[in-house]
Amino acid sequence: MKDFINNYKGLPKEMHVICFATLINRLGDFVVPFLALYLTQKIGMTAAATGVIVTLSSVVGIPASILGGKISDMFGRKKIYTYAQSIAAVTLIPCAFTKSVSITIMCLLISTFFNGFVRPAFQSMIQDILSKEERQAGFSLNYLAINAGVAIGPIIAGFLFNNLLPLLFLGDTLTSLIAVFLVWKNIKETYQVNSKLKVESKAEIAEKGNTFQMLWKRPALSLFLVLYMVYNFIYAQHKFSLPITLNAQFNNESAKLLGYIMSINAVTVLVLTIFIGFITKRNHQLTNMAFTGILYAIGFGMIGYIDNFNFFIISTIIWTLGEILSSISSGVYVANNSPSNYRARLNAIMNLGRFLGTALSTFFSGAYIQVYGYKTLWFLIFFISIISGILMFVLKIFSVKSELDNYAESKIKSVV
Repeated sequence: MKDFINNYKGLPKEMHVICFATLINRLGDFVVPFLALYLTQKIGMTAAATGVIVTLSSVVGIPASILGGKISDMFGRKKIYTYAQSIAAVTLIPCAFTKSVSITIMCLLISTFFNGFVRPAFQSMIQDILSKEERQAGFSLNYLAINAGVAIGPIIAGFLFNNLLPLLFLGDTLTSLIAVFLVWKNIKETYQVNSKLKVESKAEIAEKGNTFQMLWKRPALSLFLVLYMVYNFIYAQHKFSLPITLNAQFNNESAKLLGYIMSINAVTVLVLTIFIGFITKRNHQLTNMAFTGILYAIGFGMIGYIDNFNFFIISTIIWTLGEILSSISSGVYVANNSPSNYRARLNAIMNLGRFLGTALSTFFSGAYIQVYGYKTLWFLIFFISIISGILMFVLKIFSVKSELDNYAESKIKSVV
């Protein structure tokens, strides 16, 4: 166990601060999980109107993320994070006191917009702070902090929603501002600092030009981003197709069983992330991503052939292992293979990939199940997962050679 802990103890102090800020922020992420319930139960909006607002709150995060990525690469990660996260937090305060539906909705949408603005800057800070060798452990620790907060936060939010509604918004505001203070007080502007340091490979050298030009010169990175979107298409099946499958097989028990599955997913992440991070820390990121495809293929693919809930538990553990590997490896690969002055923009593209993958998954799966049924869908997901995993492995073969060439070239230049 000591070795597992030491894997994280050697990380920079700034990384521990960021992870603690992440934990605090996610502990207080009260509003978003209860947004639909708040709009229907407390404000009295119809289901249709609530659907529009919830969808809009998701959609506004996309242009916000792209804009936030661009500006973070221009003016610095910490600066954009502190300003945007503070605005996102403060705009929730009126929701605690006003009875105006229009003001509440406007404030919620503004807050959601700036939350989307924040993500690329925050992710880029992590990539800037960590060396190439530290990134796997750093992303693993931050992923653990996210899930620890997500596991506890909704329980607190549920109590506040039913008993102390204004504190639902004020608590979210307070925890966000605490996170901002921790970053502001303890972390220097990472982008300016790291721009003066020697990069560890040719791939991380700052470049000029727009994002499309940069990606055109990096076909491996471009293919990875496409496959990353496909992985999110696959992973999103647990939010849509899995509940439909449970309902078809277990009828009235489906809601309870889905709750069990989500709890198993959360516990698996909290218990196994440290071990998975330690075991795979020496793996190439694309090796881990290839294994993600295999685990998704087994975990999701078997759902079409099982009808005993015990096997659903096994399935959940398997695809959750894939989720862990993807979460601790994807950002590392992007950071290691992109110019330092494009990191925030590429993180925004990854956020876009998550959104599009999830949206396309729901749309496609609903239409497919309507025509062919849910059982054959899982075979299709198995096939897509296997192909994606194979492509990740092929990408790894070509990337390793390129990385070795870039590393050797950078060493030669540093000697000269």
